[in-house]
Amino acid sequence: MFPPSRIVLAASIAVLVDAAALSTVALDYGTFTGLTNTTIGIIYFRGVRYADPPVGELRWRAAVSPPTTQLGNVTATDFGAACIATPQGAATSSTSEDCLFGNVYVPIATTANSTLPVLVYFHGGGFEAGSSNAYSPENIIQPSDSPLLFVTFNYRLGQFGFLGGTPVHDDGQLNAGLLDQKAALVWVQKYIGKFGGDPTRVTIWGQSAGAGSTMFHLVGDGGANGNVLFHQAMGDSPSLSFLPHYNDTFTEDLFSQFVGFVGCSGTGSAIMACLRTAPTDALALAGNKTLANLTSSLFPFAPIADGQFIQDRPVEAFRLGKFARVPVLFGSNTNEGALWCAGLADPAANTTNPNATETTVYNCIAGQFNTFTQASFQTALTLYPLANYNNSFDLQAQQMYGEMRYICSAVMITGAAQTFGLKAYQYHWDNPILSSDHGVELNAFFDGTRIFDDADQTLVNAMRKYFTSFATSGAPVAANGITWAPSTDINGSPRILLHPGNISLENVTDALSTRCAFWHDLASEINT
Repeated sequence: MFPPSRIVLAASIAVLVDAAALSTVALDYGTFTGLTNTTIGIIYFRGVRYADPPVGELRWRAAVSPPTTQLGNVTATDFGAACIATPQGAATSSTSEDCLFGNVYVPIATTANSTLPVLVYFHGGGFEAGSSNAYSPENIIQPSDSPLLFVTFNYRLGQFGFLGGTPVHDDGQLNAGLLDQKAALVWVQKYIGKFGGDPTRVTIWGQSAGAGSTMFHLVGDGGANGNVLFHQAMGDSPSLSFLPHYNDTFTEDLFSQFVGFVGCSGTGSAIMACLRTAPTDALALAGNKTLANLTSSLFPFAPIADGQFIQDRPVEAFRLGKFARVPVLFGSNTNEGALWCAGLADPAANTTNPNATETTVYNCIAGQFNTFTQASFQTALTLYPLANYNNSFDLQAQQMYGEMRYICSAVMITGAAQTFGLKAYQYHWDNPILSSDHGVELNAFFDGTRIFDDADQTLVNAMRKYFTSFATSGAPVAANGITWAPSTDINGSPRILLHPGNISLENVTDALSTRCAFWHDLASEINT
């Protein structure tokens, strides 16, 4: 919660600038009037369409942006529909295929000539769930020492955004969800100046799949989009997921299962024609059934090595320097791997099963990385000896999965960036009060007016300053926090420890470095 003095100041400023407030913005395809909140000091432009509805013939094709239909005067005070999530069995009143909307949040004193830095956020959810509508701007815009715009976007999810297979490759575009994000960033370049933003100072940010998205944009198009579509990148728990080719066995089998549940048949363009005329709810239910059928897999619908947008898988791209040359800020949480294996429906892969064995651990990891071999798993066991985890198979699997998917990804990105001469900042969230599990650090930014205990409130306040100052100035600075030094080695050390009562610098340990090197050396085997 912010002190009353800040809110009163925001309200006072709002009164002074009310006549100049940027509450209505005219774009070439529509005029959008947002919600002006003089108490909070923010203008909320919600549900701003950035592309045509990706339905019918536009299914599994790149987003058409900007919209081709004149929208006229739009009251942009309510959120647009969220994209349909894979666990859903049908569209709902708040979800739809017609979901390519963004939200632009503007400090109330902004004018069309303000040229403020822009922070664009992509939500997480395993590329199968989530919505931009859940991420409010108050704890981003209000604490920032320098004003900035905060922008969020929806993108197609699951079977709608990440369906692979030869028919999609031959008669459509792979990674439609990532291409939605790219279209959103092109939209920012074209239009954000109308909202008072500076298209030459755009920072992209996300968490989990959203951080994986920022990673993919760093390597996307061979790294060509850096300093073109964005100028800095941040990521909380970047997801280094299994990245098969569009025609690998796993991808083709997933396509066949999905198509079978839809009820389409045939080959090539005929099967795509069937999918493009199928009812929305048939596609939603088919995705739901496919997911339910894969009882040891968490997020089967995910980005694909398409050879076009993703020309090189991330591990190779970062090793070879095939990524955007922009400053980065990435990090992870201590217990990233908690609960994942414990939530699997397949008892043979659920590590909380009382009959769990090392094979259960293998089945959990192989359920997420389909080509992970038993031979490599046996080597992994020497790096993660069971005795180090209180002889708990669940804790052993938790550490393996958390490091290979999230923790080592932050190490890799920040280490590679500094190796190629870029400013790179890494953090480590460790919090015994709020939890150190995956995603908990977002409480610092998106938990409304929650008041934390004293130690966590100090930590949260510092984090808000660090993250927003990176977006506005390129250096994470908090007046009452320690100096967050940029990384200086291949592991992204030093990194900042974000711990209640102890914000300090630490180095990535040799043991973690060894384990990360092991996983990254397996990149060609596990398709990362």
